[in-house]
Amino acid sequence: MATTHWKSVVIPCLLMCLSHSAWGAGSKEPAFDDMEMDGQAYTEIPVASIQEFVQIYGIVKDNYIQDKNDDALFQQAIQGLVSGLDRYSRYLSPEDYKQLREYTEGDLASIDFDLQFNSQMKQWMVQGLSADADSAKQGLRNGVTVYKIDDQVLSSLNQEQVRQLLSGAVGSTLSIQLSPQSPVVRLVRNTKLDTEIKSSLHNNQVLVLQVKVFQQDTANEIKRLIESYSDRRLKAVMFDLRNNPGGLLSAAVESADLFLNQGVIVSTQSRSEGNQQFQALPSFEFQNLKVGVLINNRSASAAEVFTAALKEHSRAWVVGEQSYGKGVVQKLFPLSNGSALQMTVAQYFSPSGQMIEGRGVQPHFSYPFKQEMREESYLEHVTDLLLLQK
Repeated sequence: MATTHWKSVVIPCLLMCLSHSAWGAGSKEPAFDDMEMDGQAYTEIPVASIQEFVQIYGIVKDNYIQDKNDDALFQQAIQGLVSGLDRYSRYLSPEDYKQLREYTEGDLASIDFDLQFNSQMKQWMVQGLSADADSAKQGLRNGVTVYKIDDQVLSSLNQEQVRQLLSGAVGSTLSIQLSPQSPVVRLVRNTKLDTEIKSSLHNNQVLVLQVKVFQQDTANEIKRLIESYSDRRLKAVMFDLRNNPGGLLSAAVESADLFLNQGVIVSTQSRSEGNQQFQALPSFEFQNLKVGVLINNRSASAAEVFTAALKEHSRAWVVGEQSYGKGVVQKLFPLSNGSALQMTVAQYFSPSGQMIEGRGVQPHFSYPFKQEMREESYLEHVTDLLLLQK
């Protein structure tokens, strides 16, 4: 396996883009997908398999109850070939691919209206929807109730949990149902959200940094924020990575490296790309600062890389819930007609060699946020617990 000091390598643009249904509570869809570009073409195809495909194609074309044109059948066949590989790989139409290329790395977004809880009806209702918004063009109106987002019924959720379901990568989609019997409406997240790191110094002298997504400048911003509180006699820093869907692999590696001075941060294994390790560089800048990481079941991908690295090097105390468990690298393969394949080509592994995909990161202490809790009290308790750790 090749060993690489990550700062000495030009890391490919591994962008983790949110899958459309990743945010449903309990969903097993991916959170963010690492992606890079490739223009290879493959021509070696078994003749017998092609003959079988042609035979099946003819049967479907001549006998299916509805008349399907050739383009529709071929698109369906391509989608089935790619989506059948795993839960991440997919075929992108020319329009989907064009839209994906336009998205800024790590951008988060929501839909074009708010949801407000009606305590009398005990239901969530659409509010703040303008008449010319995309969702209004699909028939939604202010005051209508929303029963479900993706696979999650909303009746028992609080405001923060609903907000989390609505948020995701710019251009990703979610599905809603207005009632149990109504048809599904698919909406695009097209309203960008603020992704700046939010900092707050608690009375116990613990600095909480809420990192919403790992972007190109995240490590530099973390460093700047910690240094800006250097005259406050900080006792610890707590990274709030709840609902962080990932971002750039390079940003997660760079951020973890701020607190490590040796060892593997993350490794990748690939049949086509080869295996690689990313090593921490010697640094003692924040070595005496106590570190905690707060995660939940929507902390994914780059957030899991960061958390696993600090946890397994005994550099951070991790609290909250088991993370999402998304640890694959994907590559974009552009096609001649303007479409593309988004396909899994590698997996992430923690410093100890543990697979992240499908497993996630277990906290040292399980402490989920419950509906009846106040956010301020929860964070105060979490930071107090961090100070008790040796």
